[in-house]
Amino acid sequence: MNTRGQRILLWTAPPAMALFVLAYFVFPVFWPPLSPTLTPEEVAAFFKDNTTGILGVVILCNLIAGSLVPLFAVTAVQISRVTTSSSVFTYAYILCVGIGMTAFILADYCWGVAAFRPDRDPQLISLLNDMAWFFFIAPVGTVIVQCLCFALSVYLDETPEPIFPRWVAHFNLVVAALLIPSAFTVLFKTGPLAWDGAVSFTLRLIVFAIYVVVTFLVLLRTVNRQGTARVVLA
Repeated sequence: MNTRGQRILLWTAPPAMALFVLAYFVFPVFWPPLSPTLTPEEVAAFFKDNTTGILGVVILCNLIAGSLVPLFAVTAVQISRVTTSSSVFTYAYILCVGIGMTAFILADYCWGVAAFRPDRDPQLISLLNDMAWFFFIAPVGTVIVQCLCFALSVYLDETPEPIFPRWVAHFNLVVAALLIPSAFTVLFKTGPLAWDGAVSFTLRLIVFAIYVVVTFLVLLRTVNRQGTARVVLA
């Protein structure tokens, strides 16, 4: 298999990471995250005062979502190479990526719609903000299944030279476990499990960022090794 296309797609990940850091630290909404305890009037006032910055987040998040898709596509290709596993893991992984990215984009555009007309009824702006945060933080189920599919495919690789090292499976299980608490965001308005909390927000973003970086580095090594093996066989 020619690995040139995989290498090209892999290098969309570093720009996505850079944009993610930029969105997190430079623009409002994320830093610090809006509190779930704010009144509709306070939320509406925030959107009115920070319209440009929030729309900047919308643009950046749109680019981030698009830039991360190739990374996960290459992951799916490599999972499919595990001949002693099953293709069902590849299909499930792809579906989970699609659903997860849809939730991310929905969150992005809920913020965008709220900022597009900041003179709307404060109740509507507050509703859109709530929806955005729920879409952004709570739907971790697909990411968890995504990690489990990756881990299981690694564990089931019984070939003499496995596609991925064993620790990659352990890493995916740890990531899945650390993301579980974010699913309970919908039950809390304050504390570590609220959408602005240390567990649901800060830990989740840190874990996801580490996951993307580690996955990129692992795939880079795996694809390069695949390319080298192809040259040797030729």
